[in-house]
Amino acid sequence: MTLHDMLPSAVEFLRSKTQGASAPGIAIVLGSGLGPVADTFTDPVVIPYTDIPGFVGSTVAGHAGKLIFGRLSGKRIVAMKGRLHFYEGHSMEQLTFPYRVFKRLGIETLVLTSAVGGISPRLKAGDLMAVRDHINFMGENPLRGPHYDDYGARFPDMSEAYPKSLRDIAKKAAKSLKFELKEGIYCAVRGPSYETPMEIQLFKKWGADVVGMSVIPETLISHQEGVKVLAITCVSNKAAGLSGRPLSHEEVMETGRRVEKRFSGLIAKIVEML
Repeated sequence: MTLHDMLPSAVEFLRSKTQGASAPGIAIVLGSGLGPVADTFTDPVVIPYTDIPGFVGSTVAGHAGKLIFGRLSGKRIVAMKGRLHFYEGHSMEQLTFPYRVFKRLGIETLVLTSAVGGISPRLKAGDLMAVRDHINFMGENPLRGPHYDDYGARFPDMSEAYPKSLRDIAKKAAKSLKFELKEGIYCAVRGPSYETPMEIQLFKKWGADVVGMSVIPETLISHQEGVKVLAITCVSNKAAGLSGRPLSHEEVMETGRRVEKRFSGLIAKIVEML
């Protein structure tokens, strides 16, 4: 049985776990160190990924591997507390399967969060940045392979993968909370090794402001499905060769903890304004 064949089973299973609740219109993905945002949800229904047909478990520290239905800012939402990554060994089809499911649950807007390395000198650790465009340096595209008509366009246009209308809402939300939400270009690599200093210099010449190991596969699938995407990254550290210090996952987690309150407030305000 293919993952496409498993879509109805996954949707039916999740609906059975949330009987009597209205369908969520917003999905949120909580990246490295940002899982505590889910603790602010009311009326939560928590489901481990491994219980859901077609889903696979998360194996990375800081990614709990749980799907949470609940309310945030008075609105029904569903959140992934921890994402799936290509570097974990999952296929592109496996790690993007949840986003096919989201569409069929009625999701109209996807809010992606992630931790990134800062490349641009205008960004410092702890800054939050809305993604305006991306560079796919992962060497893979999740749209490759068998195509089904219910997925959307076989050759989706990517001119506005991250709609300006959503970025404007996010910037207004940040302004109301009295801080500036930066904007820039996200470059994705496979990982799990961090980038070399020369790779960072190359990405900088290409125009990348931050570098990470996710976001783009989720965006490609959701955009094809007709789901609008807002991606917000947390700059956890300066990228390789820019700070004079070795990079570590512990630093990523620590920065996530430091900005947790501001980040949680921003997500809640965005949901309120959507």
